[in-house]
Amino acid sequence: MPESLGPEDLKLVTLARTSRSRGSAHEGAAVRDTTGRTYTATSVALASLHLSALQAAVAAAVSSGAEGLEAAAVVTDDDEPDVDGMAAVRDLGGLGTPVFIADRAGEVHGTARA
Repeated sequence: MPESLGPEDLKLVTLARTSRSRGSAHEGAAVRDTTGRTYTATSVALASLHLSALQAAVAAAVSSGAEGLEAAAVVTDDDEPDVDGMAAVRDLGGLGTPVFIADRAGEVHGTARA
């Protein structure tokens, strides 16, 4: 059973879902840094570059100067976030950073911990 989400966490899920829909991507993700700023991204699939949505969102946060993460959300058809995306969240957010997992309708069905 997923944990109850507060308004800021629900906002992450909404942003991830919107990002995915707008880009017609396999996944959408959003992360919130330790100052409350949010960053969104979709999965990237180019001939020379492959990133999960979580990896891309963490990269956007880092390139904007974020020094840590409070939480993340990913909207995906998969049952759980990809290993590399979780590693990126852990690298910036530390062990235990929550990653809310939602389906394309925005229904949260689980929380993973980086």
